[in-house]
Amino acid sequence: MALSETEHSAAQRIRVDLQLIADMVEPGSRVLDIGCGDGVLLDYLGHFKQVDGRGVELSQAGVNACVTHGLSVIQGDADTDLVNYPDHAFDYVILSQTLQATRDPRQVIEQMVRVGHAAIVSFPNFGHWAARWHLLWKGRMPETKGMPLKWYNTPNIHFCTIRDFVEMCRDMGLTIERAISINERGQANRVSGLWAANLFGEQGMFLLRRS
Repeated sequence: MALSETEHSAAQRIRVDLQLIADMVEPGSRVLDIGCGDGVLLDYLGHFKQVDGRGVELSQAGVNACVTHGLSVIQGDADTDLVNYPDHAFDYVILSQTLQATRDPRQVIEQMVRVGHAAIVSFPNFGHWAARWHLLWKGRMPETKGMPLKWYNTPNIHFCTIRDFVEMCRDMGLTIERAISINERGQANRVSGLWAANLFGEQGMFLLRRS
């Protein structure tokens, strides 16, 4: 069946990391996308995975953009509003490139695996070689493609590495069902060893469940 104009548009504009997240989601699932921005991922999942999608976005501009495109999105804060959702209200709770901007990342993850049967989390990896090189040779906080803003105007307040995240999940007793590192060329690799993933992965992406 031919794709509609809207579907073509969604397919063309989705980022590599968002496509990888979409690939983890089963068709027809109930999905909550936290920090959904302008709703690109929700739009894609609705068209190509027929999900029952909901979103939470902090910025009013993002909420307005989502609502304009017919998406079910409310204004909210991951740090404070997830407690209002009942247990297992969704099949997947997604947090894409937002963990580092939360005030209490561990508590946010805890709420995600409570609200959803599974959680999908992606974040920029501060252990990437380019960040290390920038800090070592320039003596300044890294500015890379994945972290392009200055230290004083970035929304990111809790940088972490892939190794940090894995160790936190272990401390929390969570099961990592899938772990992916994405390099600067957008190529995805399964995390089989933390040393290489931590050094060469510009982003980390994890599918989590309660043990």
